[in-house]
Amino acid sequence: MKIAVLPGDGIGPEIIAQARLVLDALGESFEIEEAPVGGAGYEAEGHPLPEKTLALAKEADAILFGSVGDFKYDNLPRELRPEQAILGLRKHLALFANLRPAICYPELTAASSLKPEIVSGLDILIVRELNGDVYFGSPKGIRTATDGLFPGAREGFDTMRYSEPEVRRIGQVAFAAARKRNKKICSVDKSNVLETSQLWRDVMIDLGKSYPDVELTHMYVDNAAMQLVKAPKAFDVVVTGNLFGDILSDEAAMLTGSIGMLPSASLDINNKGLYEPSHGSAPDIAGKGIANPLATILSAAMMLRYSLGKEEQALRIEKAVQQVLTKGYRTADIYTAGTQKVGTVEMGQAVLSALV
Repeated sequence: MKIAVLPGDGIGPEIIAQARLVLDALGESFEIEEAPVGGAGYEAEGHPLPEKTLALAKEADAILFGSVGDFKYDNLPRELRPEQAILGLRKHLALFANLRPAICYPELTAASSLKPEIVSGLDILIVRELNGDVYFGSPKGIRTATDGLFPGAREGFDTMRYSEPEVRRIGQVAFAAARKRNKKICSVDKSNVLETSQLWRDVMIDLGKSYPDVELTHMYVDNAAMQLVKAPKAFDVVVTGNLFGDILSDEAAMLTGSIGMLPSASLDINNKGLYEPSHGSAPDIAGKGIANPLATILSAAMMLRYSLGKEEQALRIEKAVQQVLTKGYRTADIYTAGTQKVGTVEMGQAVLSALV
């Protein structure tokens, strides 16, 4: 089994290094090959997604991704900015289904921004569509307005669009996931305002007829954002579009204590996937050895489960992370009084020691 490892920028190389050590300790014969991506890809080849990196990602069975982005690239043309690498990989590999679990470990309830009684036992799965919506819809651009409130002024425009097959396939992923959990799914849209969302809701309702054992509910995105803070444990599986999912999944991340704890998977129709922590490249702390590697290590566990068919090894990693937290090890982002603050390498070593 071949794994493409793309460390990227900022803290990416530091956290990927710890995940690689954990994978190596499992005793599996993985073929692992690294390649530059993001700002590192631009420095190496003049493009955030070099052709050789894309070729490696296409031939691999799974991709373990660090993070991309750095302030020093902000003035580059948009098509050359590091963030275009992840968008390009999603497009070229047809990675349409993003799975983001938001789990609040019992040991981290005090690190959450909400009261412990609100987040204790939290276990949500957000299923976000990745290939459509305003991120990929066309036309888009900046132009001089010819109508509207301010004719002659510069205006920016993006197109929100979804086709029925796009909505149906992400819905199937979400319903399948719900069947393996608590058989509850909440579809989030804005159908009271957006025609795109009305289509989304219509398709979800029709699709739900094929899953009579799963309870389907609907919620407008503004209410969903409020309910995630008010009563997050009312949710189990949440399915939504690209834009809304981007926002809601980051909101859910903070319920768990830190976005540094959240892994993610982006899958194609055959469960080949790209696995990455939900957080960014954090260039302000890069090289300081304080980044939390647990989201990346847990992303490696998701990779083993979904793309490589190694459920037992995935559970080994997840149990090791749980043990490390139980023992009181904390990086700065999840540190609370009475626990032991450690750095990136120390946290990685603690997980290695806990592997059984």
